[in-house]
Amino acid sequence: MSDQSSVPPFSRDGGAPFIYFDVVPTNGIFNGAIQIELASRIIIPGDPDPKIEFLINGHLRCSPAAALALRDAINNSLQMLEQASIPQQAASNTLN
Repeated sequence: MSDQSSVPPFSRDGGAPFIYFDVVPTNGIFNGAIQIELASRIIIPGDPDPKIEFLINGHLRCSPAAALALRDAINNSLQMLEQASIPQQAASNTLN
């Protein structure tokens, strides 16, 4: 975890988008910048059946240092999720 004293102040104007995605279809580098594409699954009405497609809904571009920080944040969140699910699993496996 990073030192909280080194974190700059943040604005809370609420203008930043929330990005939900289902897959990361491609990634790469260009001139030293990390490039990651995000996509979401969408359902398109059709006759007779709906059609499933994936729509690119985000383009992440960042420095290697920022990518490492993002990776650390994702790993920390996954670890929290894993720890939170342990009591739930134990409870669901308990018989009365």
